[in-house]
Amino acid sequence: MVRFLLNRPIAVSMTFVALIVFSVIVFRTLPISLLPPIDVPQIVVKVSYENASPDAIEQNVLRPIREGLVTLNGLEDMESKAGSEVGTIRLTFDYGTKMELAYIDVNEKIDRLTNSLPTDLSRPQVIRINTNDIPVVRVQVTPRPGIDHAEVTLLTENVIKKRLEQLEGVSLVDINGKKSNVITVQTDKDALRALNLTEDHVINAIKAGNSELPGISVEDGQFRYYLRLATRVDHPDDIKRLPVRSDDGQVVNLGRVAQVQYDTDKVMGYHLYQGEEGLVVTVHKQAAAKMNELTPKIYEAVELFKSDYPQVDFDITQDQSMVLNAGISNLQTSLLFGGIFAFGVLFIFMGNYRTPLIIGISLPSSLIISFLVFWFFDISINVISLSGLALGLGMLIDNAIIVLDNITRKRREGLPLFEACVGGVNEVMSALISSVLTTLAVFVPLVFLSGISGALFFDQAVSVAAILGVSLLVAFILLPMLYWLFFKNKELNASEEDSKLYLSVLKGYKYLYGKIFLHRKRNLALLFLLIPLLLAVSQILEVEGLPPIEKMDTLVAVDWQEPISATQNKLRVQEMLAALDGGFEKAESDVGVSQFLLFEGENSLQQATLYLLFSDQEEKNRQAGRLSDWVSENYPKAMLRLEDAPNAFDQLFSSDAPFFEARWKDLKSKRPIPSYRMDEYLMTFPSQTWERGPGLQQESSVVFKLDLEKLALYGIEPNQLQDKLKKLFGNFNITDIKRFGEVTPILLKEDQVNFEQLIQGQKLRGKDGVEYGLHHFIQFDYEDQYKFITADKSGVYQSVAFPAGEGISAQSQIRDWGYDRQLNIDFAGQYFRDRETIQQLVGILFIAILLLYFILAAQFESFVQPLIVIFTLPLGIGGAFLVLWLTGTSLNVMSAIGLVVMLGIMVNDAILKIDTINRLRVKYSEKLSLSKTQILDKAMYEAGEIRLKPILMTSITTMLALMPVVFSAGLGADLQRPLVFSVIGGLTIGTFTALYFVPLAYWFLTPKK
Repeated sequence: MVRFLLNRPIAVSMTFVALIVFSVIVFRTLPISLLPPIDVPQIVVKVSYENASPDAIEQNVLRPIREGLVTLNGLEDMESKAGSEVGTIRLTFDYGTKMELAYIDVNEKIDRLTNSLPTDLSRPQVIRINTNDIPVVRVQVTPRPGIDHAEVTLLTENVIKKRLEQLEGVSLVDINGKKSNVITVQTDKDALRALNLTEDHVINAIKAGNSELPGISVEDGQFRYYLRLATRVDHPDDIKRLPVRSDDGQVVNLGRVAQVQYDTDKVMGYHLYQGEEGLVVTVHKQAAAKMNELTPKIYEAVELFKSDYPQVDFDITQDQSMVLNAGISNLQTSLLFGGIFAFGVLFIFMGNYRTPLIIGISLPSSLIISFLVFWFFDISINVISLSGLALGLGMLIDNAIIVLDNITRKRREGLPLFEACVGGVNEVMSALISSVLTTLAVFVPLVFLSGISGALFFDQAVSVAAILGVSLLVAFILLPMLYWLFFKNKELNASEEDSKLYLSVLKGYKYLYGKIFLHRKRNLALLFLLIPLLLAVSQILEVEGLPPIEKMDTLVAVDWQEPISATQNKLRVQEMLAALDGGFEKAESDVGVSQFLLFEGENSLQQATLYLLFSDQEEKNRQAGRLSDWVSENYPKAMLRLEDAPNAFDQLFSSDAPFFEARWKDLKSKRPIPSYRMDEYLMTFPSQTWERGPGLQQESSVVFKLDLEKLALYGIEPNQLQDKLKKLFGNFNITDIKRFGEVTPILLKEDQVNFEQLIQGQKLRGKDGVEYGLHHFIQFDYEDQYKFITADKSGVYQSVAFPAGEGISAQSQIRDWGYDRQLNIDFAGQYFRDRETIQQLVGILFIAILLLYFILAAQFESFVQPLIVIFTLPLGIGGAFLVLWLTGTSLNVMSAIGLVVMLGIMVNDAILKIDTINRLRVKYSEKLSLSKTQILDKAMYEAGEIRLKPILMTSITTMLALMPVVFSAGLGADLQRPLVFSVIGGLTIGTFTALYFVPLAYWFLTPKK
């Protein structure tokens, strides 16, 4: 095939040019995202029910919804959590479930359940989770002093939001921190009493003045007109002019007995930027959009907003495109330095400029053509797929060096240029194909990991397979053709092929080779002894998910653990920020209940989240300690959590699930166990290192008890008292003013005073017309109640959580403890998921090793020689572990990817070394009349000399190309540094292994007779 193609250089050249042109066109159409568009198999149902307790939300809302959703197809798990005024149900499906259909199914079932839910409950919100739901940027909108917040809310909703949605590539614009205007009516109790009026008279007058006549029409000859009442109200002044009629017929204007004005609606949550109230607009991209093109458009739009709306301040925070740009920058750096160092190393070792130039053409060509595979498999350009390309670059350089070196060697043996190109490629073709297949055999099985990890590895596996497949195509077709074109008019000059530096290295290699082979058994035993010693280093390495990135931002989550209002929560957050004395560059806070459509976390009035950006790491650590001290000193009940601000990866993989959790249910009552009894139970709990789960956390509440006997004695109906309480403490909506799609509620307002004073000042009218104080019919008490009620598929449960490594050994004692108290005990947590993942990884690793063995057995036509390659792997892994330990680097996702890169290159070198020995043995056995032992020694010696140059050049080029990352700073360098240490450590040992361990092991495993 190579001979056929080399005879048609113009056709081959034009074909590659066409592929590159088409690849460039395809590249421009590929979506660019931070992460692959993965459907996370979760759906969240959110419920908002004003003035409802956790118990009321659980019994009246969440339980019926859970029972209705339990039959969903593919439902794996269901968790619900009821809090004050809010509740959530998180549905987890089997991975592979079509989430579009599941989302429709959930909505249909909730629509059917609507009639069984409370009538005053707004429809539950269904949120589907996707990696594209992570916002690209957050736009801060802050009203300037003296500007009405409600007006800015209208501007943001009606103008800013619309203009951002019009940008190409934007899928959704979400807003938090909105405020709206309402009309409040506050009655004058003394004036009402003097005029023999009640609040009901005022309410009825407003309802009558805002009444509609829907569907009524009148005829006028041949015409028909729809009837509209002209008495509708549109403004507080209209309401003040409404007539209020008493039972004895006296009529007064409503303005005489009530104060009517515009006011701000009850606020459940706030957004703060730099400590000031404002709004935040999150921008989400479409799946097919290019993030690197969308982000500049958003920045440009915000600059226009600043000039168009000077009454508002704008700013952009938490730009997620920085991670993507870091990935692209790393790939560019790898290509640039890879090319420069490849050129330098080849020039030093070979002494001519043509060979490096050929590699300089082949590298970008391979990379560009790889994007055709992206287009075919519908893969976006994202951090995961880019890391796959970076992973394959080392192998790409490796293949190019091997092919060019082999062609040069064939020319040195006296073959003509054309025959050298053909023979040089054919000789290493099967070995290179095997090395690529073995690399894929190690990596591709990871696609079969369950969950999001497997989905992420799919993008990486496709990108690795793409660049390795294309690298073979380039190595077998383009490289020999370029070599033929560059050298067809150039005679072979030995001085240009081997530099003086290389000749001195070759001399040193031969000397050490002779020394090692003088004591073969001892040296092989020492190398085998190194394997467990180096692998044992893994036991002292810290294991992490992602490498620790030096972040200048912090996320502060605070739960005040007190039943405070959103306004009080806001004031406390502002106090926290003031305590930092401006030691931060940017600060934004989401306080209380979030208004985001896509918010799938907890909503609570007493919780707040702060994002703080600092100038440097030292300032960040100093202010974090200062903040913790201030909170513990001023609000000792508060629970504070400080952590690095999560990037997109953290948000995707983070889980609120505890490491290990013991759950129990009371199967008799199917309700939470009362707190007084639960506290007794927990005193004898068989472990000391636990903390209360959400279902055991308590908060103070006020309990009203009605005196029904007194109510009956004075002729007052219980529902009359309940209506009074709703008007006092609820958000009593009299009616709504509707015009042109805008709704303005008219609310009854009471004095914002202590509830005890409010009760003391209110009266109820009995059947005899006499008014009685409200406090005569109500008794109240303070009680500790459960803050949340948690439940799963089978019902309500309570739990305790354990830190990592605790509680697992006490499972049998915990079961006995529950059995003695007639509790059904179950265990859950991240521990079980991690154990399942480890079991999958062990199985996948076993399959990968089997695939590796089968491929090598087919290549070498031997069942023994593949073991040599397999035994080289732990030496390289051990070398990587050693460098990771010496540099203080953890074992994480990036260092694991580095291990795969290094193993691919190591396997390549070992395969080619063994393949060369096999070919020389066959060649010498046919031409020389020597013993098998002599032929074996001669073949191994010459194979080492032949393969020395490509092995050294590949290892040195790869290590030098990655070295700049070690000395770089920034997010990209922090991510890639563990990968670099893995590759450098593995290749340092791996190069020595390929040069000396492979021939030693080969000598012992090959029969001599």
